[in-house]
Amino acid sequence: MESGQLAGRAPAPGCGESLDMEDSPLHPQSATRTSGKMDKPLISHQLVDSDGSLAEAPSEVPKVGILGSGDFARSLATRLLGSGFSVVVGSRSPKRMAGLFPSAARVTFQEEAVGSPEVIFIAMFREHYSTLCGLSDQLAGKILVDVSNPTEREHLQHRESNAEYLASLFPTCAVVKAFNVISAWTLQSGPRDGNRQVPICSDQPEAKHTVLEMARAMGFTPVDMGSLASAWEVEAMPMRLFPGWKVPALLALGLFIFFYAYNFVRDVLEPYVQEGKNKFYKLPVFVVNTTLPCVAYVLLSLVYLPGVLAAALQLRRGTKYQRFPDWLDHWLQHRKQIGLLSFFCAALHALYSLCLPLRRSHRYDLVNLAVKQVLTNKSHLWNEEEVWRMEIYLSLGVLALGMLSLLAVTSLPSIANSLNWREFSFVQSTLGFVALVLSTLHTLTYGWTRAFEESRYKFFLPPTFTLTLLVPCVVILAKGLFLLPCVSRRLTKIRRGWEKDGSVRLTLPVDRALAQKTSHV
Repeated sequence: MESGQLAGRAPAPGCGESLDMEDSPLHPQSATRTSGKMDKPLISHQLVDSDGSLAEAPSEVPKVGILGSGDFARSLATRLLGSGFSVVVGSRSPKRMAGLFPSAARVTFQEEAVGSPEVIFIAMFREHYSTLCGLSDQLAGKILVDVSNPTEREHLQHRESNAEYLASLFPTCAVVKAFNVISAWTLQSGPRDGNRQVPICSDQPEAKHTVLEMARAMGFTPVDMGSLASAWEVEAMPMRLFPGWKVPALLALGLFIFFYAYNFVRDVLEPYVQEGKNKFYKLPVFVVNTTLPCVAYVLLSLVYLPGVLAAALQLRRGTKYQRFPDWLDHWLQHRKQIGLLSFFCAALHALYSLCLPLRRSHRYDLVNLAVKQVLTNKSHLWNEEEVWRMEIYLSLGVLALGMLSLLAVTSLPSIANSLNWREFSFVQSTLGFVALVLSTLHTLTYGWTRAFEESRYKFFLPPTFTLTLLVPCVVILAKGLFLLPCVSRRLTKIRRGWEKDGSVRLTLPVDRALAQKTSHV
């Protein structure tokens, strides 16, 4: 065996021999420092032995092959070198491509590149797989890692995945699907700048385990996706464009269009038709700023409305063991995205509100008001009620935005993973409902007595804030109803497994606090 070759050869398909990864050179503890540009690898030359003392790393470096010379192949080579592996790259034009790779990587012809490595990354497109058929004898028994991604058209056109197609061309090789969801930028910059998870699937457990250990050595988090039949799903992952955000985004866009059109009719079109005043200058800032809080407020109420509907269904059915309707189930699953969109609209509303005094039209209004005050010989204008209303209105708005910020922050996986279930539930449920109440008070303070003034009903349309109060008030009243002892006790029993017409009968704990702790299932 040549120097630098893997100590253990991966068994061919069908072999029953197991590969001990602790003794395999692919294990991270067997990696050493490489030369060239990667003078600071991720794995130190001195390693900690089992007794805690420093031990010298073995001189033998695990060798990995790469077939391909594109951007992904170059980034992959850089990452493998930084993780302590020796890399040999196979190219059809090694002299022309050698300068594009790190100096520590050996760039040679494909026939030479597949000789000694036991793990070979196939970094080329599907249509080029057939060009490797001449290397079948040299590739026999080796681990081929398919990192390719099809286009959306190719994914629908071909019945089998790229990895399965590669396996059909090389039946004597162990094909593993991995690293296709990782971008070249993430490989080059490190997993901290991208997604750490790497889905891996293969029909050969030993080969899959080898690639799993390599992913860990490179700083990623491998995810076992099972057999190679899962490669179709794994290859579809990079083609998804925010799959969980489509419905919430369309909902937010629909609400924005509705409220924007409604505010346009009231604040721009009505003065133009009735009085001949041109107020179309309000469209870019004023109308948008009037629309954003409406969308944010309604979206926030839609986060907690499905929970109210689910509780009502459980009370009506007298059990928790019946499935919710599909529309309600999907609604419950999209609450996080709806809440984040609500926070986004609320944050934009705050920024737009800060920009209102900067408008030229606002300055003209102030000058005109000052001139009118001088002409009417009024030296002091002060409305105590309006002053208090505006102070309370702004304070409640800031508090509501602060609560929404807290909800948004705790929705991040890095923050949510640091909280236990009770803490997460307290922030998302209790503080979220407090944010809804504060937003309602903010809206009511803004409206004050305007809902009862006839002049506010332009084109016989009620003020916009009165429309936004409908759903939130229903949610708040329903939540208050569920807090009644007779309703709360029955709902708690149902969520703990009690059934109205079944054989399960439970007695709640005497301690009221203990009953509330166990009521959320």
